[in-house]
Amino acid sequence: MTAPLLPEPGSAPWLSIVGIGEDGRAGLSPAAAAALDGAAVIYGGRRHLALAAPLTGEGRPWPSPITDAYPGILARRGQPTCLLATGDPFHFGIGAEIARLVPASEIRAFPQPSAFSLAAARLGWSLPETACLTLHGRDLLGIVPHLQPGARLLALSWDDTTPGAVASLLAERGLGRSRLIVLEAMGGPRERVRDGTADGFYLTGIAALNTLAVEVLAEPGARILSLSPGLDDAWFENDGQLTKAEIRAVTLAALRPRAGEMLWDLGAGSGSISIEWCLRHPANRAVAVERRPDRAERIARNAKALGVGARVRIVGGASLEALPALPPAQAIFVGGGVAEPGLLAACRAALAPDGRCVANAVTLEGEAALLAALTESGGALRRLSVAHAVPVGGLTGWRPAMPITQWVWTRS
Repeated sequence: MTAPLLPEPGSAPWLSIVGIGEDGRAGLSPAAAAALDGAAVIYGGRRHLALAAPLTGEGRPWPSPITDAYPGILARRGQPTCLLATGDPFHFGIGAEIARLVPASEIRAFPQPSAFSLAAARLGWSLPETACLTLHGRDLLGIVPHLQPGARLLALSWDDTTPGAVASLLAERGLGRSRLIVLEAMGGPRERVRDGTADGFYLTGIAALNTLAVEVLAEPGARILSLSPGLDDAWFENDGQLTKAEIRAVTLAALRPRAGEMLWDLGAGSGSISIEWCLRHPANRAVAVERRPDRAERIARNAKALGVGARVRIVGGASLEALPALPPAQAIFVGGGVAEPGLLAACRAALAPDGRCVANAVTLEGEAALLAALTESGGALRRLSVAHAVPVGGLTGWRPAMPITQWVWTRS
């Protein structure tokens, strides 16, 4: 058995993070209550401080922004200090943020059931089969990728307007029969559970502190994001500068997305590759580099509409000039400017071992650049061609799209 790691001198626990519910002190364990009462300074929201009253230490409400309190907390290292949070501080709470600043060996945490656990218990839902997310301080459209037929969602609301806004979003997307359950002030004397459907959502007087449960029911023709790459082109606002669905699916497969990775999308056009990269996993991120301001704005609109706006960073300007300031990437897609001298070489140099670079070209000049890259560094070169059936008079014939030459390279 491996010997346990011992805290360094001076790193004994001094910071307590106490989860508190709507039942206040009555719901605290003896150990949590002792940690609260033993702290000389207690940080928390005004609601938390009121729930924990009477306090034996000095109560300090969180400032805005909350990060302004962090220097004061760190300055108290070694002195008994307590942070109050709702429910489980490590489930969309302050716990993880503080743990990036204070070593875990110096923290004692006392979690209570999260809002998700309480809601699942009220509804009889299995948490492992339910998507748990937060809309607090987040773009409402972040819920879009989760809107799958038959899905169950639990979402922390931003405020009392969130349930109605989600209901409108569902109705607009052909999901009006979906059931919404609003759970307010769970675990306390003001607890209330009400439900309705997205169509004609009628609940009023909703408490600011609420959790929203959604059972997704789709009508024929509902706007549902496919789980496979290669979304229909109609999902993307574009001016014609768009990697078409069939080519996009092959390109995403060549990029081989993995959880938590960063993509550079160079010459991003409408942003379809960046967006679909982020849709593959909720931890994936992308930087879309686009020279034209109108297209950069269009990328932002597309990313927001498809629920990944917070994870697609848009950089204006030429790709080669932008590269030095970009965060490290595990994959690079070059969709525009392939023939720019030095661009493909710079992309290869930027990747760490096992990094992937995929470049598409439609012009002879771009094709020549890809052939040169193949000759210099290896990889694989392939030609992709797609044709669509179209009316020809009263009959039907094939109309081929411009063929795509694609170079795929992995750094060894």
